[in-house]
Amino acid sequence: MPEAVVLEARGLTRRFTGVLALSGVDFRLRAGEVHALMGQNGAGKSTLVKVLTGVYPPDRGELLLDGAPVRPTSPAAAQRLGISTVYQEVNLCPNLSVAENIFAGRFPRRGASGLWRIDWPRVNVEARSLLARLHLDIDVTRLLSDYSVAVQQMVAIARALGVRAKVLILDEPTSSLDEEEVAQLFTVLRRLRDEGLAILFITHFVEQMYAICDRITVLRNGERVGEYRKDELPTADLITAMVGRELGVAVGHADAAGNEALATAPPLLEARGLGRRGHLRPLDLSLSRAEVVGVGGLLGSGRTELARLLFGLDKADRGDVVVAGAAVRLDSPVQAIRAGLAFCPEERKVDGIVAGLSLRENIVLALQARLGIFRFLSRAQQQRIAESYVRSLGIVTADLDTPIALLSGGNQQKAVLARWLATEPRVLILDEPTRGIDVAAKQDIMNRILTLARGGLAVLFISSEMEEVVRVSDRIVVLRDRAKVGELPGGSAEEAVYRMIAAES
Repeated sequence: MPEAVVLEARGLTRRFTGVLALSGVDFRLRAGEVHALMGQNGAGKSTLVKVLTGVYPPDRGELLLDGAPVRPTSPAAAQRLGISTVYQEVNLCPNLSVAENIFAGRFPRRGASGLWRIDWPRVNVEARSLLARLHLDIDVTRLLSDYSVAVQQMVAIARALGVRAKVLILDEPTSSLDEEEVAQLFTVLRRLRDEGLAILFITHFVEQMYAICDRITVLRNGERVGEYRKDELPTADLITAMVGRELGVAVGHADAAGNEALATAPPLLEARGLGRRGHLRPLDLSLSRAEVVGVGGLLGSGRTELARLLFGLDKADRGDVVVAGAAVRLDSPVQAIRAGLAFCPEERKVDGIVAGLSLRENIVLALQARLGIFRFLSRAQQQRIAESYVRSLGIVTADLDTPIALLSGGNQQKAVLARWLATEPRVLILDEPTRGIDVAAKQDIMNRILTLARGGLAVLFISSEMEEVVRVSDRIVVLRDRAKVGELPGGSAEEAVYRMIAAES
């Protein structure tokens, strides 16, 4: 007999300015199941969760909990109804004890009126009881910060269960966990599922999804593609549902002669067994001069984690990096820059541009940092450098002193690229260099990247747009679930990349 539907969405529609984020989405979550919500970046997963939890009201449609209409107006209201959420970044207070985190905002109290002092013995006893349900035996009086991220994740789940949750929503709960910690979490989730809890599991890790989930709903471009039992949707069919087209016949190498020279060239950069616990499994990678190596993989596959390790933003705890035949330490961006590496980050507005500075100041920023405070670039030098890259990259601006925040997204991206080219790097790492810019600017940036590579620059190219990856790459490194699963030659079709991503381990 099928389990009862606990939470149901009917025809949910949510529109933002100029964007239809959800379009008539139906969704059903049953008691005693772990239900995966899958889709590429921008598919509507986060918007759906925020509507379910009262962050956004729907423009149209309705929510039903145990068959009765509900309309939560905030996450707190949703929690009172029995809909609890545990987010990717554990939303707890590390400076409080485990027990205080579990009961914050709803402490049991002593006294006839129930308004007197907090009943601390009861707080600690009930906290231990909730954690025992998760088979976790720890000292609940110790600070939360004393424990690992995996334990903190369990504490967040215990807090959710403490409000008599009927629905538990887990948003990327394994993003900071290693394999052993993931296995422990999954053991707990299976136990809660068997107790009858309805669990919604959002992840980009395909293998983990198949390991824990019973049913799958796929979203694409704000619409529901379908709802499937896990055994009805093999990995290849899941990828097809997510990307919106059938996987075709593989295409052979488009330019074997050109890539033969690259294959025999000595590597400029080598990563040997490079990895970081909980972020990226050890992998090997090489780049040669005048080569574009693309990184293919779905969101969550480890693409950005690889870029951050290579540029020293995150410290690798295993493996080595060799540049031009010499081993280098990449414990910080300063060391990476000295080794001849440059990095254009994924989040242009957050990690790329400095909005309060001018275009000129943004372009010379990295070069000035490399030179240090005792070799200050004069205004005339800054002007010459900025003018040179404005011309060569085709940056459209009324004036070099225009605040960069006033430029279009495409011109901001070119300015970030100019900043790193001014340091005369040997290796350029590009993470989503065309995200959020119009089609014409995309084409211009892609052409300029190819021109730079043919001029001798080694380029590591990361993009969620698979068409871009296969179009510009001389080789493609394929990642899945934070691990390298293979390489493909330049000229391979998009479908070949997706097939390698979908291939069973």
